[in-house]
Amino acid sequence: MKILVVEDDESLTAVLTKSLAAHHYVVDTVKDGEMGWTYGSTFEYDLMVLDIMLPKLDGISLCQRFRAEGYTTPILLLTAQDTSTTKVKGLDAGADDYVVKPFDGLELIARIRALLRRSSVSPFPIMTWGDLLLNPSTCEVTYNDQPLILTTKEYRLLELLLWDSQHVFSTNEILDRLWSSEEFPAEATVRSHIRRLRHKLVAAGAPVDFIATVNGRGYYLKAPGQETKLRSNSSFVPVEILKATPSAIPEVIGDRCQKQQVQYLTFLNETWTAQKPKILEQLTVLSQVVKDLQVNSLHHQLQAEAQQITHKFVGTLGTFGLTKAMQTARQLEHLLNSHEPLRPPHAALIKTLVNTLQQEIHNTTFIEKLQLSAEQSPLLLIVDQDSSLTQSLVTVAKSYRIRTAIAPTIEVAKIWLTSELIAELPQAILLPIASPKKMTDLSEWLPTLTQHHPELQILVMSDRAELTDRLEVVRQGGKLFLERSINPEQAIAAVMQLLSSADITAKVMIVDHDQDWLRTLPTLLNPWGFKVTTLAEPQQFWTVLQAVMPDVLVLDVNMPQINGFELCQVVRSDPRWRRLPVLFLSMLTDAKTQNQAFNVGADDYLCKPVNAVDLANRILNRLQRMRSWAS
Repeated sequence: MKILVVEDDESLTAVLTKSLAAHHYVVDTVKDGEMGWTYGSTFEYDLMVLDIMLPKLDGISLCQRFRAEGYTTPILLLTAQDTSTTKVKGLDAGADDYVVKPFDGLELIARIRALLRRSSVSPFPIMTWGDLLLNPSTCEVTYNDQPLILTTKEYRLLELLLWDSQHVFSTNEILDRLWSSEEFPAEATVRSHIRRLRHKLVAAGAPVDFIATVNGRGYYLKAPGQETKLRSNSSFVPVEILKATPSAIPEVIGDRCQKQQVQYLTFLNETWTAQKPKILEQLTVLSQVVKDLQVNSLHHQLQAEAQQITHKFVGTLGTFGLTKAMQTARQLEHLLNSHEPLRPPHAALIKTLVNTLQQEIHNTTFIEKLQLSAEQSPLLLIVDQDSSLTQSLVTVAKSYRIRTAIAPTIEVAKIWLTSELIAELPQAILLPIASPKKMTDLSEWLPTLTQHHPELQILVMSDRAELTDRLEVVRQGGKLFLERSINPEQAIAAVMQLLSSADITAKVMIVDHDQDWLRTLPTLLNPWGFKVTTLAEPQQFWTVLQAVMPDVLVLDVNMPQINGFELCQVVRSDPRWRRLPVLFLSMLTDAKTQNQAFNVGADDYLCKPVNAVDLANRILNRLQRMRSWAS
């Protein structure tokens, strides 16, 4: 399989190319939209991955251009813009899928496999031809239950022959499909790979002419014998059938996977070491933004350049698993992406964010993890200029897995909480008050703060702990009043108590064959903060389920080939998923269908059309019940 990646972020391109190559994909990479059009319209690809923010021609316009010219190659959009509007624009432009940076590597590969299967003749993920078996999900190959140890090119060659087993592939076709446009191998290279692949197949018991030659034309897979005629009618068989065959893959595969993870982590660190100086150099542009803002409004061109840099930072830092730095970059991006020109009052906030980002990048000398945590930890905003106190609070918060942001003054905090400029609002705010003037300023601000952010948990730390002070804070909406002498551990523990009742972002997976309905659901459920994954083809259910690891599953009843009842039974038959909440959402309103849903293991049943509030409440109720059981 050959993939075109159009991405101008060098760090992300390197990591993405490494990951795709590890799964035996041939990858071409280009850095701008015009070059993406040149490559995509000149060479044949099985899939194109496009970033949205590209030089010369943006990803959405490039996607529209391909579709307008009749290109049907699957297109996956890859971007840091996690907004419903951008997703709708991308899908309306003709994209087949949309992945937000930073992405989980396994989920991205699963989505790529799903798109490639969707565009192929058969939906089944495991390919067979006689006694040969190739599993694209694990890159394992066996012949007559004996594992074959293949090089990357040998694997790709065998996979190519299997994808179209009735086709005779010429040498030029194989060169075009298996080698990137930057490589120029000779035809003898193909013959050499065919010879080595035949030798390994014969050693496992395959006929000498398993890969047959048509003189002057090319190579193809010779049809299996008469005794396997039924299986050879299709080069694919269902997973359920394959599960009946005992696996001969040795246990050393687990050790090999662990070794590959270590190698990949080493690669990430090598890439980070090379890219870190460039990232720090780019931060000088953001420092110039602060200088300009301190004396005047920001020039549009400089604001656009800075916004482009921070957008890249979000994807790059997320790829390396630097969560806190990525979130800071995302805050900066949304500030700089404001339609209104930034003015001097914003300088203090931007300076704080830039300094935080610079410190995080400078202090990161080693990448310790491969991917981001699936759960988003809460964000605490600390408003204080006392560096010793704030640093102590930040250190303790890390041990509680709480992210922190620091605003030196109330004025900076006010800008921080302007929802039109900041992408993510904090769940709690800690306000240390050290003087009567600050208490007066706080008393004036608290009514506005609680009115505009009623969900925000407000904690006040003060040297003044008289009844009148406590009463003032409580009347204005403060949730906790702490004496400033309290130690940082107690203060952060109090924050945790306030946040303990808050809902954790839930992952909801929805399977329904109605494409229009699936496009609507993420927008409908957005106010509740759910992370929604939609799937229109039930054949891909198991792969996507394992990649997404949802907290709640929503199923339609009537779907082609595999219905919702069967999917529910599959879920309940696996010990890992027996307690996963399953909700049915269907046009069928009769009692018999609803009873059947509950008989196969459903937790709830709703009838279409459904109100978004009703669906969200049902999901929340199930999540709360699961958490009660867990505790």
